Amino acid sequence: MTRQLTAIVERDGNGYVALCPEVDVASQGDSVAEARSNLEEALALFFETASTEEIERRLRSEVYVTHVEVAVG
Repeated sequence: MTRQLTAIVERDGNGYVALCPEVDVASQGDSVAEARSNLEEALALFFETASTEEIERRLRSEVYVTHVEVAVG
């Protein structure tokens, strides 16, 4: 079974951090591709080892990624 999840990747210093907000799992890498790949591995490990109860508790069914405009200064 496969599941489509969200991956948010952002620069952090000299590398990148990838976050899956649906289950609050994160990883990192030296490039966007490496951070994404490492996140996929971390997610696979999470779903392989977590109990059904933990998955149900952490899994969010609706996550929205959008932009907002805010006045600054």
